Amino acid sequence: MRSISTSKAPAAIGPYSQGIIVNNLFYSSGQIPLSAEGSMVEGSVEDQTHQVFKNLTAVLEEAGASLDTVVKATVFIKDMNDFGAINEVYGQYFDTHKPARSCVEVARLPKDALVEIEVIALVK
Repeated sequence: MRSISTSKAPAAIGPYSQGIIVNNLFYSSGQIPLSAEGSMVEGSVEDQTHQVFKNLTAVLEEAGASLDTVVKATVFIKDMNDFGAINEVYGQYFDTHKPARSCVEVARLPKDALVEIEVIALVK
């Protein structure tokens, strides 16, 4: 088991790592729309979703994986009314490759984010 950490994504805001590799699988922690420096991205749910994908891409790269090797994504959203807007951005990152996915509405996310995404990916 190996812990993953990169300065290209926000540091963990609790007692956990940005991700863990076990055998040939990478399990990311949930990524919220924080910049790598730790400030919350303000703006629309689309802006926040793009930042989440920027963070996911950084931790995936550090793990030796990529969006193309993601096998499962879990999307947590604050408001199911944002599903269409989030899905539009999500589809820009998973255009031809479409991993399995779950999407749930939650009462609240860390730092009052509008979206959080975690992934499981194969390590190259």
